[in-house]
Amino acid sequence: MPFSNSPQSSPEPVIPVDTMVPYKSINEECGVFGILDRSSKGLGHTMYFGLYALQHRGQESCGMAVFDNHQLRLHKEMGLVNQVFNEHVLDSLTGQVGIGHTRYATTGASNLGNAQPVVVRTPFGAMTLAHNGNLINTEELRQFLESRGYLGHGNSDSHLIALYINYLLNQGKSLKVAVKEAMEACDGAFSIVIATGDTLIAVRDRNGLRPFCMGRTKNGALVFASETCALDIVGATYERDIMPGEILIATLDEYYADLHLNGEGRVESFFMDGPKKEHLCVFELVYFARPDSIIHGHSVYNYRMNLGRRLAQISPDVEADIVIPVPDSGNVAAVGYSRESGIPYVEGLIKNRYVGRTFISPTHELREKGIQLKLNPLKDVLRGKRAIVVDDSIVRGNTSRNLVKMLKDCGVKEVHFRISSAKVTSPCFYGIDMSNKKELIANQLPDTEAIREYLGVDSLVYLSVDDMVSVAGYDSPCTACFSGQYPAGTPVDFEAGLPSASVQ
Repeated sequence: MPFSNSPQSSPEPVIPVDTMVPYKSINEECGVFGILDRSSKGLGHTMYFGLYALQHRGQESCGMAVFDNHQLRLHKEMGLVNQVFNEHVLDSLTGQVGIGHTRYATTGASNLGNAQPVVVRTPFGAMTLAHNGNLINTEELRQFLESRGYLGHGNSDSHLIALYINYLLNQGKSLKVAVKEAMEACDGAFSIVIATGDTLIAVRDRNGLRPFCMGRTKNGALVFASETCALDIVGATYERDIMPGEILIATLDEYYADLHLNGEGRVESFFMDGPKKEHLCVFELVYFARPDSIIHGHSVYNYRMNLGRRLAQISPDVEADIVIPVPDSGNVAAVGYSRESGIPYVEGLIKNRYVGRTFISPTHELREKGIQLKLNPLKDVLRGKRAIVVDDSIVRGNTSRNLVKMLKDCGVKEVHFRISSAKVTSPCFYGIDMSNKKELIANQLPDTEAIREYLGVDSLVYLSVDDMVSVAGYDSPCTACFSGQYPAGTPVDFEAGLPSASVQ
């Protein structure tokens, strides 16, 4: 079943007084992990390390689903990986096939009902699913399934994907065919792991919007993960990225029979119908991914280093004493800027690593001081200095403005902002928490000079979209939040000029 799928200006953007004040003004999407390992008794412990490596991709909830001789063992809760799992829980998660998930809510409410992995009961037993990304045709899928009596307990797009597969299974389709047809009915971004009693499946959308890779351990176990850093920590060797539109299926018996014969392990690969092309989200490289990951064959660390070098090359000559990063995502770009410009790199801001990503304060005054809970300036290092401050992006602008005020209050003589990405001008519908144009400062103010004045910085330089693409080294990354060009389309209600019902 196929489904179809003007900047405003004001004198000054309004900073909502009733919002939480995060250090980062955007949030990650999710991380997924899957493993097939007949020899492992401690599968839960292995998955724990994989999810821990992906913690940066989601901090609201996490979970694991493990099949032990077709018996499902499931544990998921709200909270961080090290809060949700303990030795007792991990010892109980024994099995041969497992998937895991760390979540940040981009669709569906942030509650336990929408924590993943999702579980549905199919004619062939339990099926579990974990999803990174965001669909843009959620409402069409929901209406179709509801009209046929398939109502889920959760309201996320991930539940709808699982229910749609189950619907097709109930029509007599094989698992392979049901997954393929369901994925072809989904528009948007998805990297998905699916597990049944003896089968592990990985799927990536036809535009390759979110990263996804596979690897194998020394004993031959098969691993799928959002980033290579999760492969590293479980002792798996990176084999390749999962290709746009690709579906990979491995069953225990066939995989290990082939592993014993030729040492590889049989993984069946096939593709969805329709055009397929890599449009990996460039913001993964700029901010989301861990710097030690390899994505699309490129080192994230080197990419950010080269962004910083490019930023120094295009910046006007400014008399400055030091280059400081906004930790952590600005660190590597700041090193690149320093090396290219010859201006010394120093750590001028210390990050409190024991504070959550957001916090709620009882008064507006305390919320305004929220950034000081996250970052504290080294006054002796900064006082009297002319500082180049390197950050990865400016989205809403309130955090950056508060940071500038904090720096000047502690005696910084001049603050020159350098941003290792382009202006964020458009909402994202593919898994980043930016769904409203009115939240974006580049849409609220007419030009760079107006943004500079609002932030209170002495100078402000962004990279261009062309700079980001040329540094990336591949010709068609998704730049939708910077360019407004959406490779996988947009929700119908967004195209009609209304707030998106598919992104919550």
